[in-house]
Amino acid sequence: MINQFKSSSIINQYLNCENGLEIVNQKLELLIDNFKDTLYEDDDIFIKNMEKNNLGGDDLARYRHWEWPQGVGLFGLWKMFEVTKEKKYLDLITRYYDEQLELGLPTKNVNTTAPLLTLAHLYEYTREEKYKEICIEWAQWLVDGLPKTKEGGFQHLTSDTFNEDELWVDTLFMTVLFLAKMGSILDKEEWIDEAKYQFLLHIKYLTDRKSGLWFHGWTFQGNHNFAEALWGRGNCWITTAIPEFLSVVKCEASMERFLIEALKRQVDTLVQCQNSSGMWHTLLDDSTSYLEASATCGIAYGILKASNMNLIGSHYKDYAYKALKPILECIDEKGHVSQVSYGTYMGRESKQYYKEVELRPMPYGQALAILFMLEVLK
Repeated sequence: MINQFKSSSIINQYLNCENGLEIVNQKLELLIDNFKDTLYEDDDIFIKNMEKNNLGGDDLARYRHWEWPQGVGLFGLWKMFEVTKEKKYLDLITRYYDEQLELGLPTKNVNTTAPLLTLAHLYEYTREEKYKEICIEWAQWLVDGLPKTKEGGFQHLTSDTFNEDELWVDTLFMTVLFLAKMGSILDKEEWIDEAKYQFLLHIKYLTDRKSGLWFHGWTFQGNHNFAEALWGRGNCWITTAIPEFLSVVKCEASMERFLIEALKRQVDTLVQCQNSSGMWHTLLDDSTSYLEASATCGIAYGILKASNMNLIGSHYKDYAYKALKPILECIDEKGHVSQVSYGTYMGRESKQYYKEVELRPMPYGQALAILFMLEVLK
């Protein structure tokens, strides 16, 4: 059990009970136990699609458990190890990477880079040379090999689509955090500078100037934001990525100020969009779209982390804590998180697409819930 007594009264207040700390810890343990299996679950929809649209041409076994859902999930598990220092979590992470490296990694793209973020943390902790070599290879590929959009943006190349000249909101979390982390570990200023530039460029083209929220994507082929969807989980990647980035990289004062102000503007609007239940909708500005758990966990986690880092005011924590009760209710007795939208492609023509994305338990739903719970307990 993570026993942070300072948080117990706050938890009790928002759960309207006297044993809130125990409840959160129990749910957290369920999430972790379930994740051990979720990490190796097959995504039949993804595999079926890859049978037809495998751009890398690799053996599908290499993609089966090495994609962005596992990448996000592993990051949540790593945070659990950082907080508890329990060897069983480190062993689980190490075993996963050793098995996947022995199998062979898939072709490089934005989504298959996502598991490298936790591998970078694992290398920093263990100083295992084989992890370092892989991380260096993939980080250098991001700079030299990943296709670039106009103005040098990281094109959102995935395992099944080229997305030529397109910037997506997911990219900063899936690739740039890893590049920044490895740049920091190895003192590679060119990697850190590239990571900073990608944040600036994505802010330039993906931020909605009217609200401060973020659009799902931008294309230089037509110069527009597709359906102009203010997608919930896409925004959660940013609420999470900016504090994570600033915790890894020491930015010059102007850059740090720019990122913090972008985050503040986003959060100011996010709290206005929050449903009375405490959750956020899959389309943040559309109350007819369903409430979505992964977005809610990511947004609440990002708000708490940013506040704990003194990037935003402490009064914002109230909005994050309001999400705790409904998220706990989304976690069943087996540790599955319900109300999680499946992997979401670009809504190129209509916002209606986002409202029709299937709901199903996914590793990133587990991970974002773990991150949220841990930050609540800190």
